[in-house]
Amino acid sequence: MTTDRPKVRITEVGPRDGLQNESVRIPTATKIQFVDQLSAAGFPEIEVTSFVSAKWVPQLGDASEVMRGITRRTGTIYSALVPNERGLEDALEACVDKVSVFVSATEGFSTRNTNGSVDEVLARIAPVVSRAKATGKPVRGYVSCIIRCPYDGPVDPAQVVAVCARLLEMGVDEIDLGDTIGVADADSISRLYQAIARIIEPSKTTLHLHDTHGQAITCALRALEIGVRSFDSSVAGLGGCPYAPGSAGNVATETLARAMVSAGFDTNIDIQRVSDAGLWMRQQLALSRAASS
Repeated sequence: MTTDRPKVRITEVGPRDGLQNESVRIPTATKIQFVDQLSAAGFPEIEVTSFVSAKWVPQLGDASEVMRGITRRTGTIYSALVPNERGLEDALEACVDKVSVFVSATEGFSTRNTNGSVDEVLARIAPVVSRAKATGKPVRGYVSCIIRCPYDGPVDPAQVVAVCARLLEMGVDEIDLGDTIGVADADSISRLYQAIARIIEPSKTTLHLHDTHGQAITCALRALEIGVRSFDSSVAGLGGCPYAPGSAGNVATETLARAMVSAGFDTNIDIQRVSDAGLWMRQQLALSRAASS
């Protein structure tokens, strides 16, 4: 149902960011069914998986099978994280709709997460961006550790701006700002966007929040005031980064969507279907853990 209320765009990242850190094997068929349930909720975009080496993220080693197995809904973009040119080859063969690349704002996290400095990672993803664009695929550029790094400490907003500027020069279509360890508060979000606004309007960014200290919704509401209209979230709050010690799950999609509605915005997603998908996936994870114990 359409309304006259202003729109907020929510990208569901549960199938990728929500599941990547699970230690028990989740069957490919379960992942496919999970994505199909999320599709039925009407998301404008679902980040399905990551075409990363199974050596580094075993849980997502079936990326191609999952991407090929889902039932695609008209109106939903099915995206995937792509770390390098080899991953892009696989992603294109699996017919992804959109490519995501990833870089950290800090050297410490970059080294541990991607085995390279910030400059090295930017050089690594440049040909991915170039080729994806040449094949007509839009590109999202993730920037992690926008507030604090688990290894380097507090992050100067100028560091984030510098990385974002290089991604924009590279040709990415979307900047996605990640509070990787969930330490942001409303004031730090304001400071960050005051700096970011020098190179890109807040309305043209996406905010990716974790809820480690229970501040994600407060941060999202502040971002709304600033002009942000696009957010990432994970159904049932699934997930956390395997390279960020102490990080809790992403902000829960159900909670974020309800907060957006209460603030006077429309998400165009079916919150009940989202909740049902989250409950179902939690049950599947419990079954997988029980089977492995």
